[in-house]
Amino acid sequence: MEPGAPLSAQVTYAQVEAAVQDVGLIVMGAQHPRVSGAKQLNGGTLILLGTGSEFWGTFETSPEWLDKQPHPIDRWSTRIVQGLAQDLTGTAYFPFGGPPYTPFIDWALKSGRTFSSPVGALIHDTVGMLISFRGALHFEQEFDIPAPTDLSPCIDCPAPCTTACPVGALNAQSFYDVDSCHAYLNTADGKSCLTQGCATRLACPVSVGAGRSQAQTAHHMKAFHPS
Repeated sequence: MEPGAPLSAQVTYAQVEAAVQDVGLIVMGAQHPRVSGAKQLNGGTLILLGTGSEFWGTFETSPEWLDKQPHPIDRWSTRIVQGLAQDLTGTAYFPFGGPPYTPFIDWALKSGRTFSSPVGALIHDTVGMLISFRGALHFEQEFDIPAPTDLSPCIDCPAPCTTACPVGALNAQSFYDVDSCHAYLNTADGKSCLTQGCATRLACPVSVGAGRSQAQTAHHMKAFHPS
């Protein structure tokens, strides 16, 4: 298929997956809202998109990264996912740009591939706790999609995520103490989290599946804790 050439209305999952991979993203879940009960949608097919191991290399050469302007990943995501929606005859949605916000957490949990972890953060069946949803595509037609695992990777896991945070900011009792997290990141010891990534998310055995580079992790941490 020539770049920018729209597909027919009878798009298939394989076509969507191939187009998504071509731009450096991965499919992180698929569902039929009629069956899943996804908020805001009544029918058709919903495909959730996120970053995988190929994302950062693609993104680093993009105009959004090179222009050094704010929110480069969101701007890249807007351009890329809207382009996919146009080419694939779908509608683009994003987890940013609100309020009001699109119900991505609801969509993720109803996809059968994303679950709640013991510390409250979301966990995905292939990228673990290093989740970065960049958008979603909704199609009016209901086409065949792979059956989800519907099985949380936390089952039978010793849950190293519950003890990995040096200050207990992410834990099984109170879930997320944001103030403690930011305070720790301001200390000398907290610099390792800023450059290498959140210790809790990295402790998840499934997170290795994200294939995330240290440069991408550092960028996300700087966006979370800019000071």
